[in-house]
Amino acid sequence: MIRRSVGLVPLLLAASAGPVFAQSHAGHGAAANAVQTAVQLPAGCVRRGAPTADPSRVGTPGAPVCPTGAVPERAPASADPHAGHDMSTMGQTAPAPAMPAGHDMSTMQSGQQPAAAGQPDPHAGHDMSTMRQTAPAPATPAGHDMSTMQSGQRPAAAGQPDPHAGHDMSTMGQTAPAPAMPAGHDMSTMQSGQQPAAAAQPDPHAGHDMSTMRQTAPASAMPAGHDMSTMGQMPPGHDMSAMAMPPDVPTSADNPGRPPEMPLPPGATSGPAHAADTLFDPAEMAAAREQLRVENGDVRTTAVIIDQLEASFGDGEEGYALDAQGWTGGDINRFWWKSEVEGDFDGEVEEAEIQALYSRAFRPFFDFQTGLRQTYRPEGDRTDLVVGVQGLAPYWFEVDAAAFLSNKGELTARAEAEYDQRITNRWIVQPRAEVVLSAEDIPELRIGSGLTSLQIGARLRYEFHKEFAPYVGLEWTKSFGNTADFLEADGRSSEDTRLVVGIRTWF
Repeated sequence: MIRRSVGLVPLLLAASAGPVFAQSHAGHGAAANAVQTAVQLPAGCVRRGAPTADPSRVGTPGAPVCPTGAVPERAPASADPHAGHDMSTMGQTAPAPAMPAGHDMSTMQSGQQPAAAGQPDPHAGHDMSTMRQTAPAPATPAGHDMSTMQSGQRPAAAGQPDPHAGHDMSTMGQTAPAPAMPAGHDMSTMQSGQQPAAAAQPDPHAGHDMSTMRQTAPASAMPAGHDMSTMGQMPPGHDMSAMAMPPDVPTSADNPGRPPEMPLPPGATSGPAHAADTLFDPAEMAAAREQLRVENGDVRTTAVIIDQLEASFGDGEEGYALDAQGWTGGDINRFWWKSEVEGDFDGEVEEAEIQALYSRAFRPFFDFQTGLRQTYRPEGDRTDLVVGVQGLAPYWFEVDAAAFLSNKGELTARAEAEYDQRITNRWIVQPRAEVVLSAEDIPELRIGSGLTSLQIGARLRYEFHKEFAPYVGLEWTKSFGNTADFLEADGRSSEDTRLVVGIRTWF
């Protein structure tokens, strides 16, 4: 009986004390379990029924595996990690204040949660006020403006670093000293419940205003009062009048800038004509100079040129003509001969002449000629004294002009000019003109005074070789004045046009 009473005492005490003990621990178990659960939940898991819980993510790819009573946390929206970044003045060179304290959290509102255990604040101690500064420079305004973060956000979970941690974009693309960055992260008005952007987000620079990146500093304006109008000009007082003077050689130009020539010294015009005569026998030196002249400056040449050997057709008449000339001699003195023949195939010779001339060069391209001419005509023969010039005029015109004084005192003149115009290396056109003048009427020879006749023609030749070239051409002849009257009185026309075909050769 006593043993049963003693055994029931603990049961009675426990029954009476149970409510008291239970009341003293009311709420302790739930809080402890909640803390234990919060601490032990894996990253990305929250309690079922939490504001950020997302039961629909259970079992989906990429969702964390959560223990019983917990579900995956709602995936954060793909928010621009730089939303709110103000980079409008990035790269400016205007002076700006240095960056203050990197993180000012003195005014954090209630309800905010500190970083969980083992999750260091990714922005703790960031001070970017003087990063890479080389000299005071304009500042970049707030790089991260987080003043409007809503309540309920939480710091980045462990293993999810801030994508902008340590980003220093104050000197990106700048060529001048980079401006200082002011407060990089202003979290003074951060509301509770906000969460930083999670890791593995899209382009960390999406939304950045890079409009002024890589801009060079504006060119400094020219200070007022600078006169650049004479830039590059020679300073006053420099005398350049003697620079680039023309050579001191005699010229025909009247150039007052050429230095004056000094007179020759007295000894320059004295002494022998040849200095070698003072060292060697003058007779031997004279013989040597003569031999040198003969071998190098007195070369004998001979040439025969048949300029025209042709047949002509016109007005029912067929004729022939020959114009040839040649020379033999040196460069200065030559014997020159010329010959012209005209006639009809069915008749006698109309006119034939031959000239024997002495030619002497008086210019590099012109010779003076004089001699005799013998002319044969049906009307009468003449012997004439010839004086003329022949040569190559400027622009490559070949000119031959002469005056004739006959043995009967009749004075006539004739001038010819021709020009070789090359079309190709072998095709050549030769225009030619000839004019005949007379000082008086010569009825016996059917020649009137003044302009007697004019002959103009052109011949196109093809040079198989320089020495042989056939040609074809046209020739027009017109008589004037009394000469035309003499021809018409004889029943002939004063104007004639002929087709000519011939050969030009020389050797």
